[in-house]
Amino acid sequence: MAKLRVEDLKKIKESMKGTVNLRAGEYRVKITVHMGTCGIAAGARGLMTALLDKLEKSGADDIILTSSGCAGLCNHEPMMTVEVKGSAPVKYIKLDPDKAVRIFDEHVSGGHPVADYALSIGSETTY
Repeated sequence: MAKLRVEDLKKIKESMKGTVNLRAGEYRVKITVHMGTCGIAAGARGLMTALLDKLEKSGADDIILTSSGCAGLCNHEPMMTVEVKGSAPVKYIKLDPDKAVRIFDEHVSGGHPVADYALSIGSETTY
């Protein structure tokens, strides 16, 4: 087995940075795409792809993009939740890739939740 070099360790550190940030809570925003069976069937993979592309292009290193299983609201899929440090989480429903990009631009980057697609803020429903 080859010995690890300093360069190898630096590459490993960089590749694990997002995972460590999530555990240590060193992020500003956490985006969760709900990808249970119902979410995937409704198009959640398209949301994840659009958000991954947007995140990569933004160059931000303080945003975590993750997935979860079913949120129990199958008729509202595809869904995602945005958690900004210091603010109540916002659950967005009936999304498509374009709506997800708008949420990224306005809420994640701009700090303004998008009421048009929000089901709830914290534990309170908006309708």
